[in-house]
Amino acid sequence: MARQNGPKTLMEFQTRFPDEEACWVYLRKARWPRGFVCPACGHRRSYPIRTRRLEQCRACRRQTSVTAGTVLHGSRVPLRVWFWAFFFLGRHKQGISALQFQQDTGLGSYQTAWSLLHKVRSALTEQDPFRLGGDVEVDETYVGAREKGLHGGRQVGRKAIVVAAVERPGAASRIAPAGRGQERLGG
Repeated sequence: MARQNGPKTLMEFQTRFPDEEACWVYLRKARWPRGFVCPACGHRRSYPIRTRRLEQCRACRRQTSVTAGTVLHGSRVPLRVWFWAFFFLGRHKQGISALQFQQDTGLGSYQTAWSLLHKVRSALTEQDPFRLGGDVEVDETYVGAREKGLHGGRQVGRKAIVVAAVERPGAASRIAPAGRGQERLGG
């Protein structure tokens, strides 16, 4: 899939994805950058079934969803909410909490918000290692409970060290998955 630059501000996001249709058009172009290709027969022509958001092959009549094989597949949550999740997780160093995401998007339940964010985070960490380009920012933190006898600083104890590398300029466009590719960060 060809890499596309995402919106860097809330205003850009609103302009680029004002409704569900804009999200579907974006996904279709991302999935089939050179036009539709049927996964069953390889035919290159289709027609949309708009009521079900499917593409039907003109040759074998197989129906295919642009979300098939992704974390979005089978979800009843609007695509725009999924896009907000990708935007917030990719944009902010600390991500977003499920409670805040639920409140900001108007999702009906905390469990839905938590599950959606968990799926997005899982999908982002399943990617193959890749090399970051341009200016790269690196930061680390320690994860774990406070331990007796340790007074902060670089005293690790039983805590885990977490390192993140973020590609710049301006806003994060890609984040290196934890535990992968660290040996390649230096160039």
